[in-house]
Amino acid sequence: MSFHGLIVGVISLLVIGVFHPIVIKGEYYFTDRIWPLFLAAGLASLIASCFVGSPVAASALGILGFTFLWSIHEIKEQTGRVEKGWFPRNPKRARPSAPGE
Repeated sequence: MSFHGLIVGVISLLVIGVFHPIVIKGEYYFTDRIWPLFLAAGLASLIASCFVGSPVAASALGILGFTFLWSIHEIKEQTGRVEKGWFPRNPKRARPSAPGE
């Protein structure tokens, strides 16, 4: 009996669950300008997944890599959610002025 599928499923759930607060905190403290870090980490994880011998480890790195890449989109969306007032704005960060202000 092989438990690889179950292990990969749990890894997927954990990685996605962990990235939800990472995106929120990343936008809060660093704005959406943190996206290049997500890009670099995502590409590094995907490249590493190609060179790992274990199927479970390769799958975990692939999931991690694509989650980093998807988080680039989510951090941009998070900026919009903050603008709408759905999430708190960092009070220490200067608010960008709107055109005409």
